Amino acid sequence: MKTLVRIVATFLGSGFCPIAPGTAASFLAALIYMFLISGLSGPVQALVIVALFLVGVPAASRYAAELGRKDPGRIVIDEACGQLVALFMIRPDPIPVAAGFFLFRIFDIIKPYPIKKLEGFPRGWGIMADDIGAGLAAAAVLRLALAILK
Repeated sequence: MKTLVRIVATFLGSGFCPIAPGTAASFLAALIYMFLISGLSGPVQALVIVALFLVGVPAASRYAAELGRKDPGRIVIDEACGQLVALFMIRPDPIPVAAGFFLFRIFDIIKPYPIKKLEGFPRGWGIMADDIGAGLAAAAVLRLALAILK
């Protein structure tokens, strides 16, 4: 069970990347979105995101407890989930996906209000919630930009 928790919490091991593990997980999630998830219907994409969130919360809680830290850098399931939120129903072309990737990383790193407050939830909920918030903010900006540029 510990191995499965680690695989989920580190998003297939991307959390072990020695440099910028959150960015590595976001990049992997963007590639998975572009080549696998984008072809799914909206409801199925939403189900994938919800399922990832629901397995991410307990995995993040357990692995953080195992490591003895509140939000260890190795836990990147939150970045993967937030990245998928940012890209939800975006066409799988390189430019919109890259824009969604960069916007998500900016919101995730800067954590403007109220995203930062979401970290205050307990355990895995706080680990996951702020990245969902960053994903929603990135999605809003991305959709606005795509609508303007259309």
